[in-house]
Amino acid sequence: MRLEVKGPDGRMSSVALPFDWAKGQTGDAVARVRSIYRFVGEGHTLKSAATLAAGEAPAAPIDWATVAEGFRVQKLQHGTTVKPETWEAHYQPVISTAVELLCSRKAPANPADLMDRCIRSWPPGSRTRQIRAQSLAQFLRYGVFRAGVPPLWAPPSDLKQHVGTKSREAASASQKGDPFTDQQILNLLAALPQDAAGLRWADAIRLMAELGLRPIELLHLTVRSDSSTREPYWWCSYRKRSGGGSTAARRLFPLPLIDEDGEPTTWNLLQRWQAKLIELPPLSGGNSPGDCIKTYLNRQQAWRSLRETMADNAQRAVPYSFRHSYSLRGHQRGIDAGSMAQAMGHSLEVHCRSYPWASVAGTAAAFQRANAAIVVSTGS
Repeated sequence: MRLEVKGPDGRMSSVALPFDWAKGQTGDAVARVRSIYRFVGEGHTLKSAATLAAGEAPAAPIDWATVAEGFRVQKLQHGTTVKPETWEAHYQPVISTAVELLCSRKAPANPADLMDRCIRSWPPGSRTRQIRAQSLAQFLRYGVFRAGVPPLWAPPSDLKQHVGTKSREAASASQKGDPFTDQQILNLLAALPQDAAGLRWADAIRLMAELGLRPIELLHLTVRSDSSTREPYWWCSYRKRSGGGSTAARRLFPLPLIDEDGEPTTWNLLQRWQAKLIELPPLSGGNSPGDCIKTYLNRQQAWRSLRETMADNAQRAVPYSFRHSYSLRGHQRGIDAGSMAQAMGHSLEVHCRSYPWASVAGTAAAFQRANAAIVVSTGS
């Protein structure tokens, strides 16, 4: 007999059953298929499930602590090695949790359950949860291919079902922050490392702050020329999709920062971009460019100090705060809400809802103009 199974992707797989195609063996075959079905439901492959159902799985316990130590040595000393601090940050936490679970009385019976139990402490879709899942998958692959762990412990081929995706509420929360002052941004930039990586990240922050960019829009920047004046200008081709449709690509309008002495910044970003002197940091890894920026900044003492300062004032520092500062800077300089909304790539309604100072400042300015006009009229 042979058992054939059609997977969710439409592909067929099969295993041989140790029974003759005879009526007298039907009962045994059905019982075996039921056992295989149960193991597959627990996350095993069809082949592994058939092996377990047949009672052929190795009875010897697995020394997971020894496997983990071998994996640590392999990551630090062989192949594509990692730094000790990388091991401590990205591998050690999840590997320790996995070994503790696998050696417990209620150990997971399959790699899928192990994966879920090891990463459920972090929010679905988060960068940390993704890194933990990838690290655990490497550990399991090492165990199967290098340390003699049974094949049934090979990690799931698709980690996305375990990592999950951010809920709309969580994604929105990552954007909800407060604006920085210009001087806070300048202080942060001055404190970043002056190595090649630090210089790339500093330019990314300058672009977000001066142009009011969403983090993902760093990947959609170009420079165009005015058809009549031939003057170059920034252009963003990103179209944000939402429940109400999608936003349009747009021209960008720089708003230079002002330092505490009243001097505007002269970063020459457009000229440097045209001369190919700006190299952006890697922003395609992880779940989003915003996550990449957050990961880098969280390693910087200056950013952690800025977050603490903001928190002391009941404010929240997030990568979107650079974009938020652009909005506040524009309104402080008297630019109307409609123009700011267009420059930032969203509707006036969204702009006023997202940035309270837009409607408040606009209302105050309107009444000031109206009252000034009355004074002038009366005086004349």
